[in-house]
Amino acid sequence: MRPEHLSLVLLWVSVGGAEVLVQPDFDAKKFSGLWHVVSMVSDCKVFLENKDHLLMSTRDVNATARGDLSVHIEVPRADGCNQMDVQYLKVGSEGHFKVPALGYLDVRVADVDYSSFAVVYIYKELQGALSTMVQLYSRTQDATCQALRAFQDFYRTVGLQDDLVVRLPQSDACSPGQRGTQAPPGSSPSPTQGEDPDNSGASNLTTRGAH
Repeated sequence: MRPEHLSLVLLWVSVGGAEVLVQPDFDAKKFSGLWHVVSMVSDCKVFLENKDHLLMSTRDVNATARGDLSVHIEVPRADGCNQMDVQYLKVGSEGHFKVPALGYLDVRVADVDYSSFAVVYIYKELQGALSTMVQLYSRTQDATCQALRAFQDFYRTVGLQDDLVVRLPQSDACSPGQRGTQAPPGSSPSPTQGEDPDNSGASNLTTRGAH
């Protein structure tokens, strides 16, 4: 958390046994736009089994009038690009969401510099197991030193260790602004593929072949 935030009144909540900070005065409109997920850390078993094969993905965020977030996700994989559209549903305070389509029980924007980076806390359920994830969003594909420090400082406060971190390599499998054709009803991404291993409940999945 950056020093200028320390003097603010902070909102803390207990989630999964950890005290989790919510960004004060979160502004969903300023949060909107394209983000690159450049690094992640998690104690999720599926994530740990696949983290060495994950690639940098994107989140194209648009705030709604109700305070929800409409998010278009693009996740590169070996044979193309997984795409999905999900709703981050506002829960209580600003910056606090849930994402039923992804099994995200609790999502909190813990720290954000709207022009540069965001640290996003996720408490989720996958294959019947609960786990914690922290993602580092960046407006560019190269995170700043400030962003990396904020990410590291935060994930340690929720009990995640350095050896659980992955820095995601860039990929050209997904091209921003392009969309594939919608997959047949009932299809879903494999939980072992793509940046988010817990995407299996997502709807509106489209897959574009590799170029």
